[in-house]
Amino acid sequence: MESNNSRRNFLKKSAAIAMGTIAATSIVNNVFGASEYIEKEKATPDGGKFTLPMLPYNYDALEPHIDKLTMEIHHSKHHQGYVTNLNKALETVDGNVLGSPQSFENIFDKVAKLPTAVRNNAGGHYNHSLFWILMKPNAGGQPKGKLAAAINASFGSFDGFKTQFTDASMKRFGSGWSWLVVSKGKLVITSTANQDNPLMNLDSIEVKGTPIIALDVWEHAYYLKNQNRRAEYIASWWNVLNWDAVESLFAAVK
Repeated sequence: MESNNSRRNFLKKSAAIAMGTIAATSIVNNVFGASEYIEKEKATPDGGKFTLPMLPYNYDALEPHIDKLTMEIHHSKHHQGYVTNLNKALETVDGNVLGSPQSFENIFDKVAKLPTAVRNNAGGHYNHSLFWILMKPNAGGQPKGKLAAAINASFGSFDGFKTQFTDASMKRFGSGWSWLVVSKGKLVITSTANQDNPLMNLDSIEVKGTPIIALDVWEHAYYLKNQNRRAEYIASWWNVLNWDAVESLFAAVK
């Protein structure tokens, strides 16, 4: 069981790095691609409200692997919906229960005591914000350096990792996410239902840790192009996986 301090530390690292709240560092610049994007588009509360971050690329930038219309609807409708509903849900929460600030760290740590609407929509907002920056045009390939060595040590080879991650993504029944996390110093593949994630302080989360890869396997992430063919979507997604961002997140956790 991780101590409260260590849990607090990895929550801070993951939420802050993924959401761009520690701008002007080389890690965040690598992940987001441009300091201008970091400064203008934040997923964390602005004046007490969470806001939708703009994508660091155009809606059609990931074609032919992920189509423009899917990206546009996924980001501007689904993700915006999580942001809107999260802000509404937080208005109903007693300040003594949540405390301050209204951050992902605080929400995920106290999520078991919060309304289901906060859990679902905070998870949806965080998960998608991370998902977007873990993709980019002309990406894919394989990781390098220490991350590559850690993947080989944990899964035998990159191909072994890819097979196991794809398998976990396919076996997630219904809607959910698959993850590569750093848990107790080790790389672990896991998945969660609905909009849950490995940062949530819940007994139902089988593997708790810091996410460095997130894959959305809800049908709204792929149905317009791939219909019900999840395997086809996953195979396409490997071609846009932003290993530079993954390596930056891994380095920050280590």
